[in-house]
Amino acid sequence: METTNDKKLTVVLGASPNPERYSYLAVNRLTAHGHPVVAIGKRAATIGAVPVITTHPPLENVDTVTLYMNPLLQKEYYDYILQLRPRRIIFNPGTENDELEELARQHDIRPQEACTLVLLSTGQY
Repeated sequence: METTNDKKLTVVLGASPNPERYSYLAVNRLTAHGHPVVAIGKRAATIGAVPVITTHPPLENVDTVTLYMNPLLQKEYYDYILQLRPRRIIFNPGTENDELEELARQHDIRPQEACTLVLLSTGQY
């Protein structure tokens, strides 16, 4: 899956179609800022025009993986995240995970404990 946008791809792991969830807001705000997004969640749905998929497709040019799932649920995604070779992984509040942060560093991926929504709203994304 390739992107046609110059901006690099963001993968939202733990995407939820529930408008009260931060992952829902993140998908909407990322797309509003022009970032191409792949949303991966537990069940197929849509967030705006973005489909929430349940598979783990091979992706090119992944800049950021932003996490919206607790550390126990992250374990089954470790290999997938590392295969994507993102530039960084954003650990949103409540997703902090020392084990995955260390694995990321070992693979030259920058772990960042931050809030995607705050980064977007302050122009730091």
